[in-house]
Amino acid sequence: MITDKNLAKIDAKTTLVGLLATPVGHSVSPEMHNLGYTINGLNYAYLGFDVGPENLKEAVEGMKAMGAAGFNISMPNKIDVIQYLDELDDSAKYAHASNTVVNRDGKLIGYNTDGLGYVKNLEEHGVQIEGKKITLVGSGGVSTPIAIQLVQSGIKEISILARDDKFFPKAEENVAYINNEMNHFGVKANIFPLEDKEAFRKEISESAVLANATSLGMKPMDEMSILDGVTDALREDLVVTDVVYNPEKTKLLAQAEAAGATAINGLGMVLWQGALAYKLFTGEDMPMEEIKKIMFDKTL
Repeated sequence: MITDKNLAKIDAKTTLVGLLATPVGHSVSPEMHNLGYTINGLNYAYLGFDVGPENLKEAVEGMKAMGAAGFNISMPNKIDVIQYLDELDDSAKYAHASNTVVNRDGKLIGYNTDGLGYVKNLEEHGVQIEGKKITLVGSGGVSTPIAIQLVQSGIKEISILARDDKFFPKAEENVAYINNEMNHFGVKANIFPLEDKEAFRKEISESAVLANATSLGMKPMDEMSILDGVTDALREDLVVTDVVYNPEKTKLLAQAEAAGATAINGLGMVLWQGALAYKLFTGEDMPMEEIKKIMFDKTL
């Protein structure tokens, strides 16, 4: 395997890149980035570290102290990491979350490549969103950049649904931000509690795309779906997307397929957001076609 050749590249001059997340074992990012380093002949190594909010500060300080080129941040750390960074790119500032951190001469700069990665995945699957209404479920660190990027990508309206819990105010903030600070894009944003099943049905019926931006569907919640109790809202011309990519087919996507709807998993988003992060870490383009052929062609 070509990935095995990367072992020969690791020496005392190897540049470290990492992923801080929990759970981390399911992530394809280490394989994807290391494969890219091998193909491009770069002396980098990408490792996954199981890190949660309780030890995130120490992990960030450790990556900086070790001179890592940078690191990716995944659930549940994308919002919490902001407080430990020195500077934010607009992509992270507007999203209020960071999934990519670059160590530039000892200064940690946060970026967010999730939103554009999501939109690129839709485009690759031939989904046209200009002038359309989108229903987005989630209030966490991945839902915000997706919402912000969708607004900038020509949609007409977005409805955000989130559980009525301590994170619901975050979804309300996103809606207020879109309606006020981003009103020049002309996008109407709505907010509903996910528990309001009738509202959920109505929003789905009016939308071209239903997007799950929560971790529901990932282990240990792989037997759950945002559509439980409202699968009757599905229809054939609906596009259903999931940010979860392991398992490849979540319960949500299985429900969508059973109803004849178009189902798109999160692997393409991972590839695109990874390519943007790869460029930030190394200054070079990720060999996307080679990586897609080796890793993803059987699943995308």
